Amino acid sequence: MEEKLKTGTTTVGIVTKEGVVMATERRATMENFIAHKVTQKLYEIDKYIGMTTAGLVGDLQVLVRYMRAEVQLYRLKNKRPITIQGAATLLSNILNQSKFYPYYVSLIIGGYDSSGYHVYGLDAAGGSIEDKYISAGSGSLFVYGVLEDSYHDDLTLDEAINIAIRGVSAAMKRDSASGDGIDVATITEKDGFVKIDDEEIKKRMKKLKLIQ
Repeated sequence: MEEKLKTGTTTVGIVTKEGVVMATERRATMENFIAHKVTQKLYEIDKYIGMTTAGLVGDLQVLVRYMRAEVQLYRLKNKRPITIQGAATLLSNILNQSKFYPYYVSLIIGGYDSSGYHVYGLDAAGGSIEDKYISAGSGSLFVYGVLEDSYHDDLTLDEAINIAIRGVSAAMKRDSASGDGIDVATITEKDGFVKIDDEEIKKRMKKLKLIQ
C-alpha cells in the first residue's frame, strides 16, 4: 500500500525581493482513491529553508528526515547555516546516487541565505534548477498558467502569497489528485520560515473570490 500511496500534488515556490512563498495542497491518493485529506507536503527544513514534496509518500518522508539531519549537521560542523544552493546540491546528490533505484519524487527547495532569496526545482534523477518561480506535481500545469500571467520582478511578498493561493486553487479545481485545503508559508530574512494559518488563507481566498 505504501508504495502506491502518492501525493499527486500541486506545489509552488515563488521568489520576491521581500522573501520566498511556498504553497501546497493536502490530498494524498492511492490510484483513484483519496487516501488522506490532511497530508503534509510543506516542510520547514531549517529556520531559513523550506521544502515542498510531490511523489510517493514514503520516499518524501525519508528525504525530509535526511535533509533536516544533514542541514543540522552542516551547521554544527561549519558553524554557519548551509546556503540554499548548498541544500539543493545536497538533495540533488542524494537523489542522483539512487537514480537506478530512484526516489519517485518532485521537489522544491527554497529560502534565504546571505546571497538573497532562492527556489530550486529537483527531479527524481537529481536535476536541480534555480528559477524565479517553480511548480511541481500533477497540478503544476494549472499553476504555471497563473504564474505566467501574474508574476513580475517587482512582486511583493503579499502579492506572491495571493498568486500562490490562486495557482493552487486553480489546480484543485481541475486536477483530481489535488485538493482538501491549502498550506502556505513565507521565508524572510527577518522571520525565517512562517506558516500562514488557515483562517488567513480563507480570508484571502474570499477576497480573491475563490470561495464564497
